[in-house]
Amino acid sequence: MRRKISAMTILLAGVSSTTAQEAGFLPWRDAGAVAQGRAIYQDHCAVCHGDRLQGQPDWQSRDADGYLPAPPHDQSGHTWHHPDHQLFDITKYGIEAIVGGNYISRMGGYDTILTDADITAVLAYIKSTWPARVIAIHDRINADAALD
Repeated sequence: MRRKISAMTILLAGVSSTTAQEAGFLPWRDAGAVAQGRAIYQDHCAVCHGDRLQGQPDWQSRDADGYLPAPPHDQSGHTWHHPDHQLFDITKYGIEAIVGGNYISRMGGYDTILTDADITAVLAYIKSTWPARVIAIHDRINADAALD
C-alpha cells in the first residue's frame, strides 16, 4: 500500500522519471520545486521546526506532557534517516498514524491542508539544504527502501 501511495505521489507531484533523482522521488534539484517548498515550509512548518530547519530546543527529550519537541530537519536531525515515501507519509498522515501504538505527537497530518505536490515540494526543499554527504546517505536509504 505504501509503495502505491509513493508511486501515486510521484504522478500527482508532476515528477516524471526524467526529473526524478537517482534514488527516491523528491525533486530536490528542481529550483522551482525547492522555492515553492521553501515558501510552504515557512508558512506551515517553520513555526515548530524553525525558520532555519533547526527544530526546537532539547528536541530529543520528552516534555512534562510526554511529547517530543519538533525535531530539526537540517543535518543535525533524523529526517534524512528515513526514505522519501516514509517522510511523505509522516507529513501527510501525521507521525501517530504511521508509528501507531501509544506514540503521541503534536504534529498531525497535513492531508487536509497541503496537496501531495505541496508536501513533496516541502520535502524537496528540506533535502536541498543538506550537505552532499548526507544527501548521498539519504539516496542509499531510498535505494535500500526500494528493494524492500
